[in-house]
Parts: sequence; structure tokens; C-alpha cells
Amino acid sequence: MLESRVKSIEKQVLAMANSSQKTLRKKWQPRDYSLEQLPGLSDRDCLQLQQCGIATAGELLQKAGSLEQRRSLANQLHVHLRYVNKWLALADLARIPSVGCQYCGLLLHSGIISVVQLAQMPVHRLHQRILRLQVATLQRQDLCPSVEEVAQWIQQARQLAVK
Repeated sequence: MLESRVKSIEKQVLAMANSSQKTLRKKWQPRDYSLEQLPGLSDRDCLQLQQCGIATAGELLQKAGSLEQRRSLANQLHVHLRYVNKWLALADLARIPSVGCQYCGLLLHSGIISVVQLAQMPVHRLHQRILRLQVATLQRQDLCPSVEEVAQWIQQARQLAVK
């Protein structure tokens, strides 16, 4: 019963979003944040990245776009490549206005590592994944974002993935 309700809401939200897709594109732009705002980066990490000329999430995405660039940055910072990959995933997801720094960590812990992956995710499946994570880690369902919020993330991710 709950799954059919979720699917119904998903269809309604996606129908509304698709019907006003041109309007939605004009109302929002991808966001850029300072590194200090991204979760998962220590003050030391931010300082080291700034010394490499990287002060924002957008600059991180530009300067660490390829595997070779990520390896070079990891060597320069004397950190494992997985940390650079994590920071890159957070920066990528934070570009989505409705996700931002508030939910990019939640998405990453839910197994979503990129805007492209988020764009391909069914709303009900992602919502269930996040709900399970919230219950398993915090023993609370009430902190889980609504199905409508998750649908908005996916819709905006789809628009970003096309650009």
C-alpha cells in the first residue's frame, strides 16, 4: 500500500516537473559552494586544497575532473585517492540546488556518487534507501526527506545531466 502511494506521488511530481520543464530550467541554476561548506572536509583538507588554488566546489570539479587529475591532486595533498573521489562526489551532488550541502552527504551515504547516477535513480527506490539508512543509523523515520523532495532532486539532476 505504501509503495503504491509512493509511486502515485512520484508520477504526479514527475508529471508536474515534465510539464513545466522549461520554466524550471529558468528558475534555478547549479550552485557552487566554498569548500568549508561541504560536509566531510576537515579544516586541514580545505586549507591544503586552497593552497592548490581550489577554493570552491566548482573549482574542485574543474581541476579534478579526470582520473589523472585526481591522482595528481591526491599525490600533491598526500592523501589517498578515495578522499579526493569522496570530495568530488560531494561537490558534484551539492551542485543540485535542492540538494546542496544539506543533503549531498546523505545521498553519498545512500550510495549515490554523481548527478548522473542520481538522474537515473527511480524516486521510490531512492526514497526507500534513504529511509532505511535513517532508521538504521539514527533509529528515526521522521528525519527522512519526503518523496516530493527526493523527486525534486532527481528532476533537477536530470536537467543538470543533460547540460
